[in-house]
Amino acid sequence: MPDKEHIDYSSAGVDLDRAGAATEKIKSLAAATFTKNVMGKFGGFGGAFKFDTKAIADPILISSCDGVGTKLKIAFMTGIHSTVGADLVNHCIDDIAVCGAEPLFFLDYIGTGQLDPDMIEQIVKGFATACLKAGIALIGGETAEMPDFYKRGEYDLAGFIVGVVGSGEVIDGSGITDGDVVIGFPSVGLHTNGYSLARKVFFDVAKWKVDRKVEEFGRTLGEELLVPHYSYLEEIRALKRLGVKGMAHITGGGIPGNLNRIIPDGLCAKVEVGNQEIPPIFSLMQKLGNIETREMYRAFNMGIGLVAVLSREQATSILDDGSLQAKPLEIGRIATGTSPVELIYLT
Repeated sequence: MPDKEHIDYSSAGVDLDRAGAATEKIKSLAAATFTKNVMGKFGGFGGAFKFDTKAIADPILISSCDGVGTKLKIAFMTGIHSTVGADLVNHCIDDIAVCGAEPLFFLDYIGTGQLDPDMIEQIVKGFATACLKAGIALIGGETAEMPDFYKRGEYDLAGFIVGVVGSGEVIDGSGITDGDVVIGFPSVGLHTNGYSLARKVFFDVAKWKVDRKVEEFGRTLGEELLVPHYSYLEEIRALKRLGVKGMAHITGGGIPGNLNRIIPDGLCAKVEVGNQEIPPIFSLMQKLGNIETREMYRAFNMGIGLVAVLSREQATSILDDGSLQAKPLEIGRIATGTSPVELIYLT
């Protein structure tokens, strides 16, 4: 009786040799981000991090997780995988920083149908570059090869971040009062939200190609769509030094769907929109897709990636701060009202 054919893991679509090669490529990238607080070496079963509890009074850990959404589809179309990692790190940083937290460490998850060590290296380079810039550690992660789950050349990403803040320094908007000023900080484009609508407009409606050179952008459509999410960490640190009352990271849902999270009951943030400089990608999408203005502000950040609420004195100080890369502008005020956010369309 003939012997049965032997099967192994690789015949099922999981190549342990490719996994090992990918690990070798990313090991030094992650290790380069390790701060003095990281304990142990890369590749352990768990990432260990020690921080000085005496340096922060009654410390509280703030955590968040997120993904990049269908912006990944642009990476697949262009073959550019070096920016989406930075997208994820910066998005996660902004989410916890608006709570007052200083980021400590980051972990990633990559799921793919077939491991491509070179592609994984490019993704992790994005993680590591953003972590190094922020001074946080890429303390660990998981790369999963899942055949029959993703198309060849495609993947999904998730990021997990932990930061720390003193219990008396959490920023949640509870101190916001009538007469406070609403300050906006510009975005650099879509960041990581609204890409399903953007892809529908550019690729389905307008029938544009990802490599189309767009005069308004001064680069290709794909390059514009892959501009990384901006990290507002330095701007937020400046706001914290002034005693900012509340901050909102403007992501999916736009200003109305994010600023409402920090406005106390009985108050309303009256935000003027339409008179600020808006990145050309938004006006171009609106024109090509025939999208109503209200829908644009509901789906996209529309050029404002961070909103802060301050007293008039604090607002004057931040508006006069010429050192910030993202230049602040006054966009509204706090008044009494029943709706947490009201957009006032000036054009």
